[in-house]
Amino acid sequence: MKSAWKVLKEQVNSLYLIRRLSLYELKSENNNNYLGMAWVIINPLIQILIYWLVFGEILGRSKDIPVDNGVQAPYIVWLISGIIVWFFVQPAIIQGSKSIYSRIRFIAKMNFPMSAIPSYVILEKFYQHLMITGIVIVILQFTEYKISIYMVQLPYFMFAALAFLFSVSLITSTFSTIIRDVHQVLISLMRMMFYLTPFLWEPARLVHAGLLGYIQNILLLNPMYYLVQGYRSTLLGASWYGIDHIGYTAYFWGFVLAALLFGSVVHLKFRDHFVDYL
Repeated sequence: MKSAWKVLKEQVNSLYLIRRLSLYELKSENNNNYLGMAWVIINPLIQILIYWLVFGEILGRSKDIPVDNGVQAPYIVWLISGIIVWFFVQPAIIQGSKSIYSRIRFIAKMNFPMSAIPSYVILEKFYQHLMITGIVIVILQFTEYKISIYMVQLPYFMFAALAFLFSVSLITSTFSTIIRDVHQVLISLMRMMFYLTPFLWEPARLVHAGLLGYIQNILLLNPMYYLVQGYRSTLLGASWYGIDHIGYTAYFWGFVLAALLFGSVVHLKFRDHFVDYL
């Protein structure tokens, strides 16, 4: 527990630098493109169009998809309200994994705790997530799924996503610095998780396949499942997901806390020797 408190205290004390470095990352990432920051929006929109065309039209999923609490939505609406989580989580985990060993020579020259390196990388991705989420909310205003009282949950699920990403990145960035193969394994794992999380397929399909009980219980172990379902229930005004599924909420935060505790211990144990692994 002491390790976790120390790491969290470092984040609080470094908030100013985390914010400045995250903004610098955001600007430098798109600085050499003619369209600049527009690519933050263009790339996800292109991917959504392809997914909708293949999984919605070609595979014939044009009927309404269950969200939660009896609420249903057209596939395209259901798709965009959940896949924005993937556009945030996937790059944040991948970039967070290599954040320390790819930046340690630069950060070593500053009075800056290494535990804050994944933080500013994740925060940079969060800025992009805010832009994409804002656009999705605007799009939904032209459908029947307009802003509702359930939208007050959105900051909670955003915070949950940030907490999840930071806790996981503490672990992955530490082990990726020690063993570079960890980063490659993580890339493969994330490709697999994309199809094991209901970004493109609805959980109700497990019912029709007769696999709901056993398979869904396994899939629910994936914390991203909680986040994507929470976002959908929020944006589409379906339910108070965190309260209605209080047992799953407890599991999610238990996972985040366990990852934070473990990540803090291994990070503090090895960080004084990170330079030796370069």
